[in-house]
Amino acid sequence: MLGLILGVVVHAADIQDRDGAKLVLRKIRGLFPKLKIIWADGGYAGKLIGWAETFGGWTLEIVKRLGDVTGFVVLPKRWIVERTLSWFGRYRRLSKDYETLTQSSEAMIYWTMIHLMLRKLKPCA
Repeated sequence: MLGLILGVVVHAADIQDRDGAKLVLRKIRGLFPKLKIIWADGGYAGKLIGWAETFGGWTLEIVKRLGDVTGFVVLPKRWIVERTLSWFGRYRRLSKDYETLTQSSEAMIYWTMIHLMLRKLKPCA
């Protein structure tokens, strides 16, 4: 599990996470035929699970937090997302909201991901 970004959609903050997920899934449909399972947190539960199955043939698995645990807990699969987001924090253009256009923000995320992938291929000395 490398935590590499397959698709990005930057949208306004007034769009619900579940609706934003549909935008991303529409964008990547057909691009990754081996993609079968998508892990998500509890914010993506509900009708999105059935929609993902119908729309793309994907299984949307919700990674749930244990109810009796307080504080920080490493959850299976979700730590991969958190690690990827922390990698983004190392890039100045992604550490703050500098971009005025959503297309520019998406481009910066792709640029960062390309840089991270290239470093995994050939680490810097």
